[in-house]
Amino acid sequence: MENTIQPIDRVAIDLGVIQVYWYGVIIISGAILALWLAIRESERRDLPKDTFVDLVLFLAPASLIFARLYYVIFKWEYYSENPHEIFAVREGGLAMHGVLTGAVLTIIVFAKVRKISFWKLVDILAPSLILAQAIGRWGNFFNQEAHGGPVSREFLENLYLPDFIINQMYINGTYYHPTFLYESLWNFAGFIVLMFLRRMNLRRGELFLTYIIYYSVGRFFIEGMRTDSLMLTDYLRIAQVVSIALICAAILIIWYRRKKGYANMRYLDVTGG
Repeated sequence: MENTIQPIDRVAIDLGVIQVYWYGVIIISGAILALWLAIRESERRDLPKDTFVDLVLFLAPASLIFARLYYVIFKWEYYSENPHEIFAVREGGLAMHGVLTGAVLTIIVFAKVRKISFWKLVDILAPSLILAQAIGRWGNFFNQEAHGGPVSREFLENLYLPDFIINQMYINGTYYHPTFLYESLWNFAGFIVLMFLRRMNLRRGELFLTYIIYYSVGRFFIEGMRTDSLMLTDYLRIAQVVSIALICAAILIIWYRRKKGYANMRYLDVTGG
């Protein structure tokens, strides 16, 4: 039976000259849902209706560029010999930490220009962002990437996974850990946590910083299971190093902002920075 298992076609729509890949469909779908949620919340937080529509016009290309740039830089040995593949985004290869870098830099500039609190913007975005990540991981599923080490079919069946996931994890004659699924579920749970915390009226900035901590904890452990990690050295995975750095930085920022009185505003406060 295993020899007859065929992977799901990565092409969602084939128009002959133009092919639309599932990877792109999933990423865009997650982004649209995230934008819709952010717009709804921004209206409740007394921001102009077009704030996040305008922001995403800059955020989307910047995040895409940084996500790809991050990935290419740390796999330069390969891309230096295959430069024609640098722009082959539909094949995968978008680093989430690159997305975060591009997003934060873009929002800093946008917030200064619009004279809106940076922390207010990222707090509103935090639940949307982790939901988009949860959805986006399914792009890895269709590409059969971001998986873990080899396992048996019995192991996957014992996880009570549906056959379509188990079969898609059968790659070149071997079954693999569906780490894309582990991270997707972790992020979906994080979305629920952040939506709950949003009602708790945390200090401004701390919803976003909680997101950074939560996501980084999950990413650290799940990354350790993957076989396609970007490596800093033969033993150090870049994503794990960055995750630890982000956790420490987020905790330090929370402490510093409270100590200096920069976090006196609350999430539900309408005015102020």
